[in-house]
Amino acid sequence: MADVLTQIQDEMDKLLNQMEKSLTYVKERAPPGLIPNQPRLSSLAEHMTQTQQSQSQDQPHSSATQQPPQEDYATDVRELSQDLILKQQQIEILIDRLPGIGTSEKEQVERMKQLERQLEEIEGERAEAVKEKRVLIEKVEGLIRGVGGMG
Repeated sequence: MADVLTQIQDEMDKLLNQMEKSLTYVKERAPPGLIPNQPRLSSLAEHMTQTQQSQSQDQPHSSATQQPPQEDYATDVRELSQDLILKQQQIEILIDRLPGIGTSEKEQVERMKQLERQLEEIEGERAEAVKEKRVLIEKVEGLIRGVGGMG
């Protein structure tokens, strides 16, 4: 169970990382919305480039991020969305593998009692084996002393 929990935690970390990167991509690459009676720019980066160019005509323009065409942006967002959905489905599969999923609380309690009884039986067998081991060790030590006394 601990292994499945670790896998779920790792996959959740990956999912959150993917979400963060997806939101960053959308924030940086999304085309701006149209505002009535305002000049249309394809992106904030383009606006920043135009502003910098108008402020300093003799300096080379900064390395502003190039915006992908609208079709590429839509494709990229679709792929990012599909990746998030796939990761979420992988996490659901791991959750379904957790013990106890699909059984009632009463069934889980009964199973725990059954396992506890089995553990008690095995512990009793272990205690008997330890006693038998001690008896055998004492016999072997007695035999070794007997052999040592003859020499």
